[in-house]
Amino acid sequence: MADMQSILIVTFAALWGSFGPVFFKKGAANLTRDLRKNLYNWPLWIGVIFYGTSSMMFIYALKGQQLSILYPIVSTTYIWVSMWAMIFFNEKMNTWKWLGIASIILGVSLLGFGAV
Repeated sequence: MADMQSILIVTFAALWGSFGPVFFKKGAANLTRDLRKNLYNWPLWIGVIFYGTSSMMFIYALKGQQLSILYPIVSTTYIWVSMWAMIFFNEKMNTWKWLGIASIILGVSLLGFGAV
């Protein structure tokens, strides 16, 4: 597998996996002390599916690129989750959160230069 293909797969996996926490948040609203009811909490299971398939994509991509290049791309998941939190849950962003996102983008970019 080509190096660039692995990078694209992990980039997509980060986006895909970012929906896991969205469904976990939705499912958390329905948690109870009754384990049987929690087993039928479909948003939680959907979140697990997003996380699991994202992980499988990442594992597959590892065949074609260095771990030290691919793993930082996974951190872009935090950017997507922040966006989904604003869109789906009306969460507010402040200066510190935006600086954190900018730091992630800068860090991934700098590590990307090492791949060249």
